Amino acid sequence: MPPHDSPRNPDRSGIRRLAARLTRPSELTLQRRILRAGVFLVVLIFLGIALWPTVKSHLQSYAVLQLVAGKPLSPQLAALVTEPIVTTEADFQTPSGTVRARSYLPVNHPNAPGMVVLHGVHHLGIEEPRMRSLATAIASCGVRVLTPELPGIKDYHVDSASIRTIGESTQWLAKQTGAPVGVLALSFSGGLALVAAADPAYRPSFRFVFAIGSQDSLPRVAQYFRTGEDARPDGSIEKLAAHEYGPLVLEYEYIEDYVPAPDVPALKAVLRAHLYEDGPAEKLAIAALTPAQVEETKALLNASLPATHTLLAASAAKHNAEMVALSPSSKLRTLTTPVYLLHGQGDNIIPAAETLWMASELPPHTLKAALVSPILSHVNFDGGKPTLGDQWRLLHFFALVMQAAGD
Repeated sequence: MPPHDSPRNPDRSGIRRLAARLTRPSELTLQRRILRAGVFLVVLIFLGIALWPTVKSHLQSYAVLQLVAGKPLSPQLAALVTEPIVTTEADFQTPSGTVRARSYLPVNHPNAPGMVVLHGVHHLGIEEPRMRSLATAIASCGVRVLTPELPGIKDYHVDSASIRTIGESTQWLAKQTGAPVGVLALSFSGGLALVAAADPAYRPSFRFVFAIGSQDSLPRVAQYFRTGEDARPDGSIEKLAAHEYGPLVLEYEYIEDYVPAPDVPALKAVLRAHLYEDGPAEKLAIAALTPAQVEETKALLNASLPATHTLLAASAAKHNAEMVALSPSSKLRTLTTPVYLLHGQGDNIIPAAETLWMASELPPHTLKAALVSPILSHVNFDGGKPTLGDQWRLLHFFALVMQAAGD
């Protein structure tokens, strides 16, 4: 039997010791591994810091959309991106007079960036529940929100006085915050906000304009109210029966074009009650009408009648210059304020073609984002059953706005 240390039968314990030495990491190798792990950790931290604003804005966007829809947030998300707010009356003075307003201030960020949120054509103005919900949701994500009341818009009048109030309100909040502020505007107020942003007197106070369901050309929208058709920039026609609300707003605005002067007060009272959705007041107003005025009322409430259609066309032609002055269309090509445009695909009050027109007219560096979404109708989030893609596009759009508001 050969000895254990012969070449043909080497010492196995020695081999094991050698193998252990070869496989055991050296001190230098361990240092290299620790260094690589440290570098990897630093890269992860830097990536987290770099990506956090984007992640945060998308979480805020989700929170805003959930809160506006009346859905609760998970405690974890609420703790991460929202905070308590204080809501106070905030009337203020402007060169044009006193503006009634409400302030929504984040408790933990008294010096938060500002945003003016403008109500649409609705008799509740800043008291409208959707408005209050939207302002509360945005403020809870760390933005100081001001909701000024637009008396004309509140009473279903799209007029130049509202442009002044929008511009002066934006100036006032910018002065309070020490920096330009964003403006989010609903429906017809969105078009007027763009007109205000184009005015050199107000332009420095605007950080951006976010218009939801807004008009580009009032004359074209007035034509849509009569025809149910709105031309798109590519020459195609958007066909969608107009909601009765649209023609009624024009009739109420220019009631003297539709009925004899002696009948104006009585019929305006009927239209006001109808638009305000005040059933008892509408019944009382109708009960006070003469038989002839009753027939006039029936015609006003049915825009599809040939006679009413003719009156709508004549009134629009008469006030064309006035409506052009209230339209962003002629002012967008030179606008320098960043713009975000959102529209409901099924909007039958202001058709989505209006946002397509605005997107085609704005300079590329000014138009930051535009989206026509099936999730929205006019300014309501009730557009049927959206796909995951539709939901993501809307979420990402709002995230861009939230990031712009917080920059």
